[in-house]
Amino acid sequence: MANNSNLTKQRIVDAAISLFNTKGFAGTSVREIAKKAKVNSAHISYYFKGKNGLLEYLVSEFYEGYLAIINSIYNQLSSEKAKTCLEHMIWDILKYQHKNRQLSRFVYRELTMDTVLIREVMTTYLAKEKYFFSSILEKGIQDGEFRRISIPRMIMQLKSLLNMPFLQSQYMLEVLHVNLYEDYFIKQYYHDIISSLEQSLFTSNVEKVAL
Repeated sequence: MANNSNLTKQRIVDAAISLFNTKGFAGTSVREIAKKAKVNSAHISYYFKGKNGLLEYLVSEFYEGYLAIINSIYNQLSSEKAKTCLEHMIWDILKYQHKNRQLSRFVYRELTMDTVLIREVMTTYLAKEKYFFSSILEKGIQDGEFRRISIPRMIMQLKSLLNMPFLQSQYMLEVLHVNLYEDYFIKQYYHDIISSLEQSLFTSNVEKVAL
């Protein structure tokens, strides 16, 4: 019985993510979600208390998983170099977004809206994200692994690099002809980000000695 309940809930989630991405949240009705999920509309009310509750669930689920990844890397900061932690964090975030491509796209689009839910996301999940990123960057600067950069600007650059392909997946495919659904894209893009950081953030051995 529990398995059937979980399957029904997951079908609703999958249907909602697909429709929200193609028709937008406002343009999607509960009836359409139920039809695509092949469930009764009452199931959406039962599991999520309506469409707004479903939206809150999707955003929360995304960031719970996202922050769990960042937190696990952050916990290694006391025993690992900051550069190593940052590299692992970048790789794990890319893998998480790649695995949850449609949900990532939808959530990042929703972040551009000024709503009560998104304000709550900013003060909870994204505030924690900032803390984890800042802690790694501060340690790297202190230990001489990173240049003395503006931490807010570096976080902004990192998030732009990490999020852009998944927010603009249609642009990636139709204009740049880059298919981010392929596994090789993530591997190559990870190396591209690290190469960029070699120029903008990581110090050379000579600079480390000077510090």
